[in-house]
Amino acid sequence: ILKMAGGEPLNDDDRKPWLERIRDAAFSLESKNEHGVIVCSALKKTYRDQIRDGNQNVTFLFLDGSFDLIMKRMQARKGHFMKANMVESQFNTLERPDNEVKVAIVDIDTDIDEVVERALVALRELTLDGQKVSA
Repeated sequence: ILKMAGGEPLNDDDRKPWLERIRDAAFSLESKNEHGVIVCSALKKTYRDQIRDGNQNVTFLFLDGSFDLIMKRMQARKGHFMKANMVESQFNTLERPDNEVKVAIVDIDTDIDEVVERALVALRELTLDGQKVSA
């Protein structure tokens, strides 16, 4: 957090322990036969693969927004450690999950209530065999 708060983008080495903790949290839920939501950027396919490694029940919800939309929302945020100028590095790192299994893609270019509804619909429609859906 300190690195990002200082305006410095993270690299893969910075993210590795964080991704391991996320994977461990997902395994913990699975081992207790519980469901949960873990919120993270998981910008690259390799990051998502690391999180789902060995746990086939992990599903991703990709909140899909344009650079301009995300930048506008970041600029409206108050008191968050990540500054708006970091959005460009995030988009440069991003690998869209266009052909990945167990990923629901939701367009977020609308109000929050509609985004939540789209997310719920997309997750409900995501089949057990991992068919990709968009909402």
